[in-house]
Amino acid sequence: MTQDLTISPLRPVNFTRVQLRDSFWLPRTEINRKVTIPAMYKHLKETGRLDSINPDYRPGDPSSHHIFWDSDIAKWIEAAAYTLSIHPDPDLENLMDQIVVKFGALQRADGYLNSWFVSVEPEKRWTNLRDKHELYCFGHLTEAAVAYFQATGKKQLLDIMVKYADYIDSVFGPQEGKLHGYPGHEEAELALVKLYRVTGEKRYLRLAKYFIDARGTTPHYYDAEARRRGEDPPRANHEYHQAHLPVREQTRVVGHSVRAMYLYSGMADVAKDTGDRTLAEACEKLWEDLCLRQMYITGGIGQTRSHEGFTFHYDFPEETAYCETCASIGLVFWAHRLLQMEKDSRFADAMERALYNGTISGYSLSGDRFFYENPVASLGGHHRQDWFRCSCCPPNISRMIAGIGQYVYSEGETEAWVHLYIRGSGELCVGQDNVRIEQDTRYPWDGTIRLTVGVSNPAHFTLALRIPGWCQKASLSINGTPVELDGIMARGYAKIHREWTGRDEVALSLDMPVERVSSHPSARQMSGKTALQRGPIVYCLEEADNPVTPLARISLPYESELSVEYKPDLLGGVAVLTGMGEVINDQGWDGVLYSSKKPVTEPFPIKAVPYCVWDNREPGQMLVWVRT
Repeated sequence: MTQDLTISPLRPVNFTRVQLRDSFWLPRTEINRKVTIPAMYKHLKETGRLDSINPDYRPGDPSSHHIFWDSDIAKWIEAAAYTLSIHPDPDLENLMDQIVVKFGALQRADGYLNSWFVSVEPEKRWTNLRDKHELYCFGHLTEAAVAYFQATGKKQLLDIMVKYADYIDSVFGPQEGKLHGYPGHEEAELALVKLYRVTGEKRYLRLAKYFIDARGTTPHYYDAEARRRGEDPPRANHEYHQAHLPVREQTRVVGHSVRAMYLYSGMADVAKDTGDRTLAEACEKLWEDLCLRQMYITGGIGQTRSHEGFTFHYDFPEETAYCETCASIGLVFWAHRLLQMEKDSRFADAMERALYNGTISGYSLSGDRFFYENPVASLGGHHRQDWFRCSCCPPNISRMIAGIGQYVYSEGETEAWVHLYIRGSGELCVGQDNVRIEQDTRYPWDGTIRLTVGVSNPAHFTLALRIPGWCQKASLSINGTPVELDGIMARGYAKIHREWTGRDEVALSLDMPVERVSSHPSARQMSGKTALQRGPIVYCLEEADNPVTPLARISLPYESELSVEYKPDLLGGVAVLTGMGEVINDQGWDGVLYSSKKPVTEPFPIKAVPYCVWDNREPGQMLVWVRT
């Protein structure tokens, strides 16, 4: 993985230089801007979150408080910042500025900033890194500050977080007299790298690297701090926090799923910016473990509710699948970072799988209801909610949708990369050349993509176009002349090196048939079942279209033909799959629980819709994996 780690690394094209005009993401970004962000602000206010950052807040106020409420506010700021870069909104910007002023007033003279430990438990600062989320909140506030600065040029929140980061750097580190701890809930690691990139201050990169290097070393810091609090260290191992081993020795993805994804994202960032090949190699081992043994077909990760995390290899429960929305978002973060280092389409494939399925399923088409958990089967009782007491997922999905543009393109000294096919445009800097790429496509419903490559002066560079792993047949032409893919493919990308002059036209066609997907034989829950996928979209059966319960009575013979039809008026506009399956007849079962007779089946027309839009109609059952 690491052979070209320090050679011409890629840079994601900033969200401020990408415009979307497609039928899938643009409606969601607009709903996010017009509905979700205002609705979340209302929840932040009504639940007491905004009041909790008032400098005069005191315990006993009518509003409650929680140790990580600062992070909910921070993610809202980040989501709002992304939208401002495309749609200036003075009223929204004013609300954000008011919050920034509150955080500035709350900040202590030494730079410390955390509403819980300023107002509720000031005497317990840095006494429980394992559980209390101080560094987690710092991380989200820092990411919000960077996004707000990039979107508006305003530095007030950035200056606040720089002061806080300087203070944290004075408290933590390997030097004598400093705390030798690291975050309980990872997030500060990747935020510190963002802060380093925007300020150029290398101390922040070194601190991020320290937090990663210290994790899992012995004696365990979490045990030592527990003893200092007068507590016995818990008997449970440290896998929940990914602190059971030093990160370079970890080969299996374990513990809390969101924590894991944020840690691995920070590891990838530090590896890229320091050239640390050992961290990159650790990421590779963990990536293979996740994608080959623990990732759902939807891009969902984390099988169990018990610790919001991972169980064991090839364990894929369906109705009880946890698959937290935040975990899939974390997978997107990690895949995107590895993609910049490795330039390998397998990372973009996983990022796309999560984006079009396991993340966006957590978001209603109306923009005001959310899933915390994303099972791959439901008996009809699982529905989105407008808010949660632990409400990490709503602002997280909001900031992902608002910042979706940053995942489309990358730029290097001699290369322009297209990872996702979304109608719109991007402004790239390739060496000294400004390159404008325009995409015209109906993707993900259609595999035809037309790209226009615009340069002000003739320029030599490579255009790298991803050929998705799900695509078995593709064709390419430039200005009407066919190009053979065999000779230009590298790690899943078609790499076109030529002199680009003015507005060259590139046509890419990705064959997009309906695919029946099977699982590894060790995945016992899916044995004898198939899932339907077309392009990047995973499909499911809903009771609304298939009126029989339980849906598990339905089977889909391999020989059944499946048809595709785009329905512009259904679920915001989706491609629907139809075909003829079979259903077990329920006649003759009155008064009988078991029978030695062969079950009677009859033909049954099935209809499948994209998994990402399920539970947007009347309540009912849902199923991704269908008996064959």
